[in-house]
Amino acid sequence: MGSIDWIRAYCLSLPHTTETVQWGNNLVFKIGGKMYAIAALEPDDHWLSFKCTAEDFAELTEREGIVPAPYLARAHWVSLQSEDALPAAEIRRLIRQAYEQVLAKLPKKTRTALLGSA
Repeated sequence: MGSIDWIRAYCLSLPHTTETVQWGNNLVFKIGGKMYAIAALEPDDHWLSFKCTAEDFAELTEREGIVPAPYLARAHWVSLQSEDALPAAEIRRLIRQAYEQVLAKLPKKTRTALLGSA
């Protein structure tokens, strides 16, 4: 397993991110009430899950240590089975992309409330 401290710090550095503990032992990161990443608080067979693009989903799930996320695969979520499945810089890039993707899909009213009028 790996430490999720840096994942938590990174997610919370993204504007308007909230965190909750759900399903017993998962730290869930959300923007506008919608999930974009889930980190396991206790050792599990999934260390970190996040939303990705359809292209990234197809490419990432070909890699060792990365599987379609249980229950969320149809929405293009992947699970890293351990911290070393990907380099930290790539994990940060993919989390940022997940955040941006979910933010873009929020209702306009919610986005405006979060970001102010642009």
